[in-house]
Order: sequence, then C-alpha cells, then structure tokens
Amino acid sequence: MTEKETAEIRRRYRPDKTNITSLRGCYVNEKGEIVSEFHQPLSSMQEQERENMMSLLKRTLSGAAGRNLIDISFATQQVAGSEEHSLLMKLRDSALGDEEAVHILFQKVTGAVSMEEDYLVLLACESFDVPRRGKSLDELEEDSPEVFSYFICSICPVKASKPVLSYSHAQKEFHNCNVNWLVSPPELGFMFPTFDDRAANIYSALFYTRGIADGHREFIDAVFHTEIPMPAAEQKETFDAILVEALDKECSLEVIQAVHEQISDMVEDHKSSKAEEPLTISKQAVKNVLSSCGVDEEHVTAFEEKFDQQFGEDAGLPPQNLVNVKKFELNTPDVTIQVRPECRDLVETRMIDGIKYILIKANEGVEVNGIDIHILE
Repeated sequence: MTEKETAEIRRRYRPDKTNITSLRGCYVNEKGEIVSEFHQPLSSMQEQERENMMSLLKRTLSGAAGRNLIDISFATQQVAGSEEHSLLMKLRDSALGDEEAVHILFQKVTGAVSMEEDYLVLLACESFDVPRRGKSLDELEEDSPEVFSYFICSICPVKASKPVLSYSHAQKEFHNCNVNWLVSPPELGFMFPTFDDRAANIYSALFYTRGIADGHREFIDAVFHTEIPMPAAEQKETFDAILVEALDKECSLEVIQAVHEQISDMVEDHKSSKAEEPLTISKQAVKNVLSSCGVDEEHVTAFEEKFDQQFGEDAGLPPQNLVNVKKFELNTPDVTIQVRPECRDLVETRMIDGIKYILIKANEGVEVNGIDIHILE
C-alpha cells in the first residue's frame, strides 16, 4: 500500500466516519492464556470510549512504510487453497462472524505472541464504498461501484498503572489511587486484505510492528506462513557492516558523508515529485556513490557481492532503514558530535603530526556550556 492509500484508511478511524459496527477480541494473561472474550457493539460505548478504540486501531496503520508497515505477499499457491489464507478470507467474508475462524485466529496469536504483561487482541471489520477519483488526484467523488471490505487486528499490551497519591476532598486526606489496568498502543497487528489501487488485494496483507528491531517472525509464520524482509534495525546494522567490510580502509568520513548526502537528496527529490510509490534504494545507487568518491573498483565489487548475499540481487531498501536523513553523528569512545545534516561538510578528518583528528570548521557563535567563547589564534 502507498502512503496515500494507508492515509485514506486511517482517516476513517473516527466515530463519525467509520462503518465499523462492532469490536471483538480477547484478553490474554502473561502466561498466554485467554482470560475472557468480548463482542461489543460500538453503539453501546460512550463517545470517549469509541474514540479511544478508534485510536488504538488507527495506530496499527501508523509509521513508515518498510520500517513499521511491511507488505506481506502471498504466493499464488497460498491464495489458491492454503490454510492460512483461507482463514483470513473467512474472517473477512464473514465480517468476523465466523466463530470457529475467530477462535482459530486467537489460538494462532496466543501461541506465537510472547509478552511480559497481559495483552489485548482487538479485531474490527469494515466495508465501505470506495470514492472514485475526481478530475484532480486529491478530489474524491461520492458515487462508486467499488466496495472495499477488510478487517484489522491490533495486539495491545495491558499494563498496570503506578500507584499515585490522590487528594480526597471528603476525607481531606491523601491516599494512593487504586491500580488500574491500562491498554497501551499496539505492539503489532495487521490489516487484510490491502487497499491497493483503490481495490482489495487478497494477495497481500499489511503488517505493523511498533519496534523496528523485532521482526515477530513466530507471529508472521503462524498467521501468514511466509517470509518477510529483515527488520528495519537489522537492515541498518547489515548495511553498515557491508560498507565497513567491503571498503576496508576506504571506509572514510568522506565516503560516508557522500552516501548520507546522496540518499538524503534522493529522499528530498522523491518528496518533491509527490510520487505515490515508496522510495527504495538499490544496490546500483550505492555503487554509483562509491564510484563517484573514487573508491577502488575491487572494493565496489566486494560491496556488490556482500549486498547480494545479505539482501538479494534485486533488493530495494527503504532509505530510512539505511540512514537517518535528519541526523549526522560522529562517535569516538569519549566524544559524540552531532551535526545538522545540511552542515555535514563542516566536519573533516585529518592526520596532524601523526595524530588523527576530527576537525570542525567554526567561525562565530561558538558556545561552551551556554557561554560564548573566542577561538584564539
């Protein structure tokens, strides 16, 4: 799903906009045991409760594509008759009314999710008429022949509130408030099917993870039985390691500055173009940067080989998983230097009298602990 398609679904999560009529789910204790189940109409909830529920579901469609939101693709054989895809279709087609299918999903979730605290499995289903595009790409027309039906699953930790002091006006004394069990934003979840090209794509699901380091592979295997890209944090670590190992002594500040700058420029150009498809960084794009920096051809080839081994020959990686375009940071065992990305050229490395230095160009406006200082000649 593109960012625009995801945003269109997210905008529906308001009590006055949604077609969701009921919510169902189960409460699971820290041992993975289902304590209770519920099937509750939205109309029976107070307004603030409905808004809170909508907010939890909406968070399952938040974050960056390729980082928090990951496309799950089903093989043709799976769609044709696999157990995992058949279950998802039963849940969608019955609007979560197939009791057996719902309980099978609960069992799959509780068998694959491991949390230190209790958690809530929240399910909701919606169908709506898809507005057609008007003359402008940003305009939507009301009449539509297309109906989109999907369901969403949010898995939310439930945590005990900390005891706090509260003042009792009646007793004119302070006492600890009772401990409450609070539902936290979802740690993971998914939507099925996806909303691609303004229609249902039963060959795809959209998986959400709050933490970029945990790929939730047991959950993915239990519910979707398919492979997904390595987690965002692992992609970053792997990409960094490939550069270090392949470039060897040519992995210099200047080369890393160039890689950071070129990827940042690609991100800005992509934003300016307003392209709907998410940007990905190819192996060839990084090779071009390395070659333009004068990196030895042998090291460029080594980068290519290691990239293919770790990510695959035709892999395209989300830029936000490779560099932080909003931050440029240098670290030594004793010092950390943070520079605005657009000012990265103010930093250089140099060897002076056999000693390695990091040099920062500085004119006016230098402060130490908030005090203006002068740099002596």
